[in-house]
Amino acid sequence: MASVTARSCALWTVSLLNFAFVFVSGADFIRFISFRAIYHNITGETTLCQDSIPWSVALQDRSVLRSLAVDLGLLALFTAQHSLLAWSPVKQALQSVLGALNRTVYCFTTALALQILIHYWQPVTGAPCLWSVRHAPWSIWFPVICFTLHFLCWAIICSILMIFDYPELMGIKQVYYECLGLGDPLCHKSPRAQRFLSHLRHPVCLELCVVLWLLPTLSLDRLLLAGTLSTYLALAHSLDKQDLAYLCVQLNSKVQLFAEPCWGGLDATSADNSNYKDN
Repeated sequence: MASVTARSCALWTVSLLNFAFVFVSGADFIRFISFRAIYHNITGETTLCQDSIPWSVALQDRSVLRSLAVDLGLLALFTAQHSLLAWSPVKQALQSVLGALNRTVYCFTTALALQILIHYWQPVTGAPCLWSVRHAPWSIWFPVICFTLHFLCWAIICSILMIFDYPELMGIKQVYYECLGLGDPLCHKSPRAQRFLSHLRHPVCLELCVVLWLLPTLSLDRLLLAGTLSTYLALAHSLDKQDLAYLCVQLNSKVQLFAEPCWGGLDATSADNSNYKDN
């Protein structure tokens, strides 16, 4: 019994430490992708570009090409990690070795790849910008608008992640179920839910595209970042009509649940759980 308790404590310790690391990495990513990029323009001034340099000269500059090569390598590292560990043969092999910590390790390596990308990213300041809002009054107001929309998008992203079983996405639920002897929590979901999650594991594509592209100034390195991640998001998901029908059913059930009067909360919860199992 002591060995089981010690193992459970070890699993919980690893899982919670990983949660803290992923949470901090997520905050760093938000600062990198949104607030740091907008901060350069919040006063109407920018040092991200050199519009006086022609493109023909900038694209032959070794410092520009070196920065782009480093950034491309960092993006390749992130996409390779994110795809390789989600590939079925690799995923099954890791599952047999790591067990309940498989999702935890996946989240840890994703956060580690993001930290490497953030800390070693090379801004390209020796080339013109693709666009830059510099004329008053938009040089002041447009960065403020971008900041507001980015804030709203990140709030929506966090809300959606909470709805889509955030503990299971982070690997905490797997450890909890393992300690209780319940197996993989994904197996307790309905076949339609499992199918939906296999096609849409990160349900925040539109919001991420907004924060990637909506900026007062689009530099060459930001174009590389936004273009690569947008393409990866588009290729990573494959929703079909069955998935959309399932999503509509679940959304309608949630709306009906919140529409129930307070005194019927218990009955509404039971009905929602029954609907969840049936779908």
